[in-house]
Amino acid sequence: MTFSPPAPPAFADCTPRQKAARVLSDVLAPANLVAALLLLIGWHSTTSWSGLGWGLLAALFCGAVPIGIIVLGVRRGALTDQHIRVRRQRVVPMALSLVSVCAGITLLYALDAPEDVFALVVAMLVGLVSSLLVTIGWQISIHMSVAGGSVMILALVFGPSVLPAALIAAAVGWSRLALRAHTAAQLLAGAALGGTAALTFSLLR
Repeated sequence: MTFSPPAPPAFADCTPRQKAARVLSDVLAPANLVAALLLLIGWHSTTSWSGLGWGLLAALFCGAVPIGIIVLGVRRGALTDQHIRVRRQRVVPMALSLVSVCAGITLLYALDAPEDVFALVVAMLVGLVSSLLVTIGWQISIHMSVAGGSVMILALVFGPSVLPAALIAAAVGWSRLALRAHTAAQLLAGAALGGTAALTFSLLR
């Protein structure tokens, strides 16, 4: 049975619960979390401004370009919204984002980027490829994949002190359920896919 997320109501017509869920979904959108994670890992890799520069460079290819692709698709009417609720619409923007991430990896390798930044971008590539393959046949939660993977990677880098960041992943999961954008199974599958990115990062560091 195919799960088809309902069209969201206008923000003004939402209940307080739905408004909170929509704000969380927007603020904790995958591209935003990707950019924040890259900046944190970039800074940690050198504990200097140069590390932030590496993080910004990686975020350009892994966050800014994918966002631009989606915004352009929404403006042209090819995509329903910034979260791409309709599964069949996800394949093209995800494939284009894949090209962007590959370009980023090539540039980071050529410029001899810090090991952790390079490993993180490769891990994001693995996560994106895995999500794309699943998306071809099933609606998985990209929000949860990125949120879950981000928390795992932060724990690998900073240790147990960042475990409260799991609340971010929990908030993402709640928001997607509250908006009826995904089923619980799709959220759990997304979190599992996030684990593939974290495992890749761990192996490459």
